[in-house]
Amino acid sequence: QVQLVESGGGSVQAGGSLRLSCTASGSIFSINDMYWYRQAPGKQRELVARISSGGSTNYADSVKGRFTVFRDSAKNTVSLQMNSLKPEDTAVYYCRGEVVIGTGIYLYWGQGTQVTVSS
Repeated sequence: QVQLVESGGGSVQAGGSLRLSCTASGSIFSINDMYWYRQAPGKQRELVARISSGGSTNYADSVKGRFTVFRDSAKNTVSLQMNSLKPEDTAVYYCRGEVVIGTGIYLYWGQGTQVTVSS
């Protein structure tokens, strides 16, 4: 059984910072790409950031220059440092991992963590 558990969400004023973390546990051989998504009320879930096993990253245009994704592969952890937060960053943030188990690759999601940015 594999679980991804996020932490670090909360409430912050515009301009503030938060760091989200996501730790995978279970029968994991390795994890390929890891992602952060978010979903605001009434909107579709959108990709925020991606980091490969080799450390290459991609970001949504809306967060470039403000958010940084990084990972500790030895600890099966991915984090998202969010700076200069804006009210439009308010959403539930989810991590996702491409987990290698045996000879297969499986997608797992975390349960989500709420981020609320007030103006």
